[in-house]
Amino acid sequence: MFRTFATVTNIGNHPISLESVTSWVGLFGSTPGTEQDAGSWKLLHGDFAWLGENRWHAEKTEELFPKLSQELTGNNPRNEYKVISTGTWSTGHQAPLAVLCNKNHTATWIFQVEHNGAWRWEVGDYTVDGYMALSGPTNEDHSWSKRLAPGQSFTSVPASVTLAPSFQSAYDSLIAYRRTFGTHVAKDRYPLVVFNDYMNTINGDPTTEKLLPLIDSAAEVGAQVFCIDCGWYDDSGDWWPSVGEWKPSTTRFPGGFAEVIDAIISRDMVPGLWMEPEVVGVRSPIAAALPDTAFFQRDGQRIVEQDRYLLDFRTDEARKYMDSVIDRLIGEFGIGYFKFDYNVSPGAGTDNQADSLGDGLLGHNRAYCDWLDALHERYPDLILENCSSGGMREDYMQTSHFRVQSTSDQQDYRLYPPIAVASPMMTVPEQTANWAYPQASMSLEEIAFNLNTSMLGRFFISGFLNAMDKDQRSLIAQAVQAYKLHVQPIVSRAIPFWPMGLPGWTDKTMALGLRYDQSVLVTVWARDPAASESDVILPLPDFAESGVDVHTIFPTSERFASWKILWDQNNAKLHLQAPEHQFTSRTLLITRKGEQSQSRL
Repeated sequence: MFRTFATVTNIGNHPISLESVTSWVGLFGSTPGTEQDAGSWKLLHGDFAWLGENRWHAEKTEELFPKLSQELTGNNPRNEYKVISTGTWSTGHQAPLAVLCNKNHTATWIFQVEHNGAWRWEVGDYTVDGYMALSGPTNEDHSWSKRLAPGQSFTSVPASVTLAPSFQSAYDSLIAYRRTFGTHVAKDRYPLVVFNDYMNTINGDPTTEKLLPLIDSAAEVGAQVFCIDCGWYDDSGDWWPSVGEWKPSTTRFPGGFAEVIDAIISRDMVPGLWMEPEVVGVRSPIAAALPDTAFFQRDGQRIVEQDRYLLDFRTDEARKYMDSVIDRLIGEFGIGYFKFDYNVSPGAGTDNQADSLGDGLLGHNRAYCDWLDALHERYPDLILENCSSGGMREDYMQTSHFRVQSTSDQQDYRLYPPIAVASPMMTVPEQTANWAYPQASMSLEEIAFNLNTSMLGRFFISGFLNAMDKDQRSLIAQAVQAYKLHVQPIVSRAIPFWPMGLPGWTDKTMALGLRYDQSVLVTVWARDPAASESDVILPLPDFAESGVDVHTIFPTSERFASWKILWDQNNAKLHLQAPEHQFTSRTLLITRKGEQSQSRL
């Protein structure tokens, strides 16, 4: 995979105004023995929504590019298939990454725009062939323009592209690229197990009374990080418009905030805090303490979005203030983990000290990444989690600056599996944090289904563990132990794959695999299948003409019904039969017969 960008320099004697700078343009091409044909490809692209991220689907380019006989006119078609971001959530609606596979399955392109703000990609018919074009912000789509005086230059946002014989080989190149250039991600050879108090649990209302039992329970099941989510700074009971000062509440923690943090540290867990570093609530004292120039503005007025002002990280005031906050929290409490959230999307950008709204937003986004780089440099062991109302900023520029990526705010455990299965399209598995939030009201089978959602990534758990019975807590501890034994040692070098293909949102069965050394880990989910839907077939070509050993690593209790397993050695397919009309899941370790998995060593 290679990275590309374009630099425009005004070599003339008069100012010019840029309205679009494309980072990459290329033709689809053809393989030996085939003709160039824009309509002979399949386009795979992803839809995103709050609570419904990473929904991938394929379309034939022959349906996108109708036969127009344009050659009779001497001109190329004037239409294209375009995907455009809106607002400041880079993946609020669609993915800046897509895949093109030719109908002969002999060539696959994967391309992406690397930008944590506005972007556009398109594919189209160029008559002699199809083409792809990748861009950052444009005037037409994002209110972006840039004025260049003589001698001035502008560099586009990066794009990256790979071409390979198959989807899996192209994806392997993508994963290698992410791990090579995502320097902060590469630090996590053994990604720590995280407990976060928010999802379906405290929900933004932390107190000493609520947290201390959770801290003990999280430690007992094997958590290694305990993150206190939103609300820890709020005295008013309405934390949304009060954010920005980032000082612990004086009413929620009567014995002092240090009592809670010390309890986390005493249980050998890394203490973590939730923050929204890019916003200041309208009721926060910081809103009056910082000058207007520190915030996004439009027509000389601060932009207000859902009772929040937006900090402009191009300014010294914004960066220095947030530096002081981070330094204080680390220095005073020993915080080792921050969850950085971003819950508002204030439109096209800021026109303060900018040529256009889009120019201001682009400058802020780049400055924010620079600030993150400086933060990592000052605190090299600090773990940062990226969350933007779940997965609303999963572009590569953003994710490459974080060691943990929250994939969704989805609260229904039955709906999370398709998000979890498809998440590695946008992330590396060691940073992929799919929520598991078991509850005392769940059966053991439902808890196992829920826990497996987080198994083949960075284990990320919530739930009122302290309210559970002995069997439920034991099952959660078993899941964490299975993760530490089988997944944690290898996940940072394993390659994801999809033996059943990328899932549909309503699919009854789905699977995600990790390939490493001579072994494979696969998690399979069955979501209330009827008898005709309970058979699962997993093609595993890596084990062609080999015998295999198949072990269930979670759940393993005799209280769980075993799935029927049959290995078809001639066709290299693993046949499973899941129980009917249940929400069930199993994580399997598959090795060549007689070989020991490296994860056990």
